[in-house]
Amino acid sequence: MQVTRFSEAPSYQAPEHYDMACLRLQGKEATTTDTIWLGLSHILPGGHTSLKDADVEKLYVVIEGEVTIQTDTEEFTLKKLDSCRIAPGEARALHNRTNAPASILLAMPT
Repeated sequence: MQVTRFSEAPSYQAPEHYDMACLRLQGKEATTTDTIWLGLSHILPGGHTSLKDADVEKLYVVIEGEVTIQTDTEEFTLKKLDSCRIAPGEARALHNRTNAPASILLAMPT
């Protein structure tokens, strides 16, 4: 078993993520994983990512606050414990359009 204490989770810089603090909970530099890694992003009010696609599936779960997920064709505002799947090749952007910080969990293949 490999445990990552929240207080010891390594931070990482994700390209085209603005006013966000990202932590690695499992995988990559945090632990050894075979198929997925987990990240937790804290998004300040006004924080966002660019509208960009990836070759892999992404799963998001809002842990706190509200996060708007935008694709090329639609957008949804997710609240606490709401989740979504972004398909491989589907462009997405994250936005915190509120005045309170938000936190979102990301799971994606290694």
